[in-house]
Amino acid sequence: MKTLFRGLTIVGSFFAIWFLLAQIDYITFFKIDKAKSATEKGVGDMIWDQIKNTEDIIVNDSITKTLDKLLDPLCKENGIVRDSLKVHIIQKDEVNAFALPDGHLVVYSGLIEASKNEQALIGVLGHEIAHIENDHVMKKLSKEIGFSVLMSITTGNNNASIIREVMHTLSSTAYDRALEKDADITSVEYMLKAKIDPAPFADFLYDMSFDKSFGGALSWISTHPESEARAKYILEYIKGKKLEKKMILSKEEWDGFKKATDEYEN
Repeated sequence: MKTLFRGLTIVGSFFAIWFLLAQIDYITFFKIDKAKSATEKGVGDMIWDQIKNTEDIIVNDSITKTLDKLLDPLCKENGIVRDSLKVHIIQKDEVNAFALPDGHLVVYSGLIEASKNEQALIGVLGHEIAHIENDHVMKKLSKEIGFSVLMSITTGNNNASIIREVMHTLSSTAYDRALEKDADITSVEYMLKAKIDPAPFADFLYDMSFDKSFGGALSWISTHPESEARAKYILEYIKGKKLEKKMILSKEEWDGFKKATDEYEN
């Protein structure tokens, strides 16, 4: 009887301790979130400092405000705090956009010029915003470079080679397939909620993957493999859904936006 009682006591104690341990918020307890947030901001700021010192940044109000106009409904209808996104337009022929830590979103003028319509551009921007909102950026860097290495460059070890590696990882290598699909579908969801037709986004993926006229400038497509397959699963996803045809810019505004971006000079 005593043995049984001891056994029940041990089992009871085990479950009591397990229950108490389960109540502890280890992330808060060890302040992991705080460290991660500080690291993310530090890495994001360092990379952006490198970019703005080596690239031509477009600061024309007409161009930046038009891009903001395209982003506003996407953010408003999906509960995304617009001010949390730090959007930068770089004058560069590459068809590219990429997300950096701490909400930085870099858009190349080549992407704007290559987009046949506003929906295609919004789809790509939504894809990169999804990487930011779903924490894909830090997941990718932590996996490929290591969180401790990232922390080191924000705590005094300002290693230029590591910063270059981070920049290369984010701007010219793809996320894994699951994260890419997640970003694609999230972007489509963003567009649907904002009453923007996602089909042209799928068309952009399909058309650009076969467009030879841009040569090696198709960075966004070349680093996002299987574009044809991605276009197909986007079209399959929206099949049967009610698609709105809301336009944000008039044809004159869209044409003017592309022309101003193409002709921009610092």
